[in-house]
Amino acid sequence: MQNIDNPTLIIAVVVAIIVAVGVVWLVSQRRRRTHLREKFGPEYDRTVAAVGTTGKAAAVLEQREKRVSAYHIRPLAEDERRRFSEAWQRTQAKFVDDPAAAVTEADALVTEVMTARGYPMTEFDRRAEDLTVEHASVVQHYRAARDIVARHVSREASTEDLRQALVHYRALFSDLLSDRPEARRSA
Repeated sequence: MQNIDNPTLIIAVVVAIIVAVGVVWLVSQRRRRTHLREKFGPEYDRTVAAVGTTGKAAAVLEQREKRVSAYHIRPLAEDERRRFSEAWQRTQAKFVDDPAAAVTEADALVTEVMTARGYPMTEFDRRAEDLTVEHASVVQHYRAARDIVARHVSREASTEDLRQALVHYRALFSDLLSDRPEARRSA
């Protein structure tokens, strides 16, 4: 066996250990980013753009996951799902005669479903963030609908814009009514 007092050998071993640790760290960071990108979809890129780096975005999204995991999000019972579906049909039918009222009801109905599922009803931005954890693929619809509603309040939205808002709300509403997020969580 070689002499372990050989400084060159010691330096080589230390360098090899540092390189190995670096490789492991890089691989774990790549996996972390891949997981977050797959889970959050467009929200991942949106968060990176908002905070500036992938590392900061990962921390923000992981904190969001942790916060939402503490909530008691539950699937809807079949009678709740049926009741909400019927309410949605009435809301959609109202659009023909009163588009603004239908969109207002759609927003209220989405909020009611979120409450029934167990999401806390804080300010809009926090609700949208919370939704990204289990409904990342449709949360952009929620934001788009709310933007249209804000334009409507300023009298800058057309009836076609209101129709688009209703379509956006419907996408989120349908996802909230489904059990897919719970299936993903237990997988």
